[in-house]
Amino acid sequence: MSNRTYTKEELFAAMASLGVKDVVSAERYGSGHINDTFRVVDAKGVQYILQRINTDIFPDPDAMMDNITRVTAHIRSKGGRSLEVLGYVRPWRLYAFITGARTVDLITDARQAYLAANAFAKFQDALADLPQPRLNEILPKFHNTLSRLELLDAAAKADVKGRRALVSRELDFVDAHRAEAGRIVEAMASGEIPERITHNDTKINNVMLDDVTQEGVAVIDLDTTMPGSALYDFGDMVRTSTAAAAEDEKDLSKVFSREEYFEALVKGYLAGAKFLNDAELDALAFSGRLITFTIGVRFLTDYLAGDTYFRTAYEGHNLVRCRTQFKMVESMEAQRGRYEQIVRENLGR
Repeated sequence: MSNRTYTKEELFAAMASLGVKDVVSAERYGSGHINDTFRVVDAKGVQYILQRINTDIFPDPDAMMDNITRVTAHIRSKGGRSLEVLGYVRPWRLYAFITGARTVDLITDARQAYLAANAFAKFQDALADLPQPRLNEILPKFHNTLSRLELLDAAAKADVKGRRALVSRELDFVDAHRAEAGRIVEAMASGEIPERITHNDTKINNVMLDDVTQEGVAVIDLDTTMPGSALYDFGDMVRTSTAAAAEDEKDLSKVFSREEYFEALVKGYLAGAKFLNDAELDALAFSGRLITFTIGVRFLTDYLAGDTYFRTAYEGHNLVRCRTQFKMVESMEAQRGRYEQIVRENLGR
């Protein structure tokens, strides 16, 4: 989300370009960090979501909107609930407002973890038979750990801010984990793990929860929906949903992965993901460690490069984030046996 202030006239004009001319209010909405989002109401009381796409992050919004239109139409054709695109005039887009449901920014109990995992699993399952052609690859190599390591190595070599000497422990941690970094990428290249349609940002606040039942009713924020591995989606759920502390917690004694939440994720995901093959099932527990490691590598890369990608609030913010992710990896490694056992038990093995 940009810091730009939009006038009422600008927002009303954007709505008019999208076919809605009787607007009475438009206010900032939600907690997203990339696009500018507004809740708009017209004279009849109809609500809409208006967004200005951040073309710095998504330089080809036409390709992205093509993906979103195809994905949402396919889900609705199966009777599912999804975002409904009402209009798009670059860089503005308009969605129908989903009523009777809301999002939460933080998981507060294991049941929410179950519901979120189940919603994302059903999302992937619904798209397993999406007709060709292949979806556009919006952010190439987004979760490719080997590619992320190449970028880290380049940033460490360039050392444009003179910070490399401050992160020797973190770089040693990376080196100790390189051996398994390509496991999923290489399995996909060989065909052992198939390419799926994935969301790629599986945080709890990207699931609309029913106001009454709390069941997941729709997956939102589809900007990064594209070809990938189902394991990347599950792994990022493990990273975000099992964390006992914030992503930028400085006190690492508070940072660990919670077994109860991991078990809830496994149960919820397996209840909805009926399409997984044996290789994917075998790597479920591993995927959490891999994606958490990968995100840590991205934070470390940005720190070395001078904080050019992730928004920071203070000097060293990205380094704090990196250390938190690596501590989460250590926690998952310490619980590796138990986490793998949980997966086996839920598979009846």
